[in-house]
Amino acid sequence: MKHLIWIGAVIVAVLLFVFFAGNKEEPADVPAESAATVVEEVGDSIDEASAIVDEASSETVVVVEESASEAEPADEAIILAVADDAAAARDWQFSEGKHYVRMVPTQPTVGGADKIEVAEFFWYGCPHCYDLEPFINEWAEGKDPNVRFVRVPATWNELVRLHGQLYYTEEVLIRNGVIKDPAGFRDTIFKEYHQRGNRMTSEGAIQKLFARFDVSEDEFQRTWNSFEVNQKLRVADDLSRRYSISSVPAIVVNGKYRAGAAEAGSYPKLMELIDELTVREGLR
Repeated sequence: MKHLIWIGAVIVAVLLFVFFAGNKEEPADVPAESAATVVEEVGDSIDEASAIVDEASSETVVVVEESASEAEPADEAIILAVADDAAAARDWQFSEGKHYVRMVPTQPTVGGADKIEVAEFFWYGCPHCYDLEPFINEWAEGKDPNVRFVRVPATWNELVRLHGQLYYTEEVLIRNGVIKDPAGFRDTIFKEYHQRGNRMTSEGAIQKLFARFDVSEDEFQRTWNSFEVNQKLRVADDLSRRYSISSVPAIVVNGKYRAGAAEAGSYPKLMELIDELTVREGLR
């Protein structure tokens, strides 16, 4: 393109030179040699311009569109990005919707986020909770150190809530070292209800059971009516609602997965399901 512009300028200059040279009155005494020299220079300029035009015209100008500047690749399948999900790559024994329910959104837990929490919702008067007891106790003894196990009592009605208050009074007195045999105390409560027919329908009946484990009446009353126990009951109310607990025993893993023995198939299978769900949480 630059060559063509330059050639055009030369041709115009030559034509103007010839035009004005032809219209000037030449002095009578112009030497013949000078005139010949001028004609020769003009001729040379025209010849040079013609040569440049010929050279430029011999070049082929190709206009290339931007989209055609590179060869089009062969058709390829579009591959979507896939997250590196270790959990998805495993061959899981249990499946969502069949063996457990995933709660959306994930709900709060009793403890902090430093460990994976397994919560057992129970009632001392539930025969299935009584049957589950040896299985869940054995599992809790051998659980992973990164797993926290908590029990949450049901609080559906007045009697069930009374037994929930019993449980949290028991929990505080165990933590404070007042009850020396936690496993024996818990076993006694289950047996009182299911084997001896003691329904523990009043505060007085419950206090007598604590007295059998050397808990004084003053220690019992102070703990039974404490702010801490009442606060724990409020948390149990809230979690039961959030987790949609409608029957016990129920297991909730990290506020996300809810399951029971009926869904898992048996109590041993429920223990396997708990382990699998905690592994899932560890891989997230």
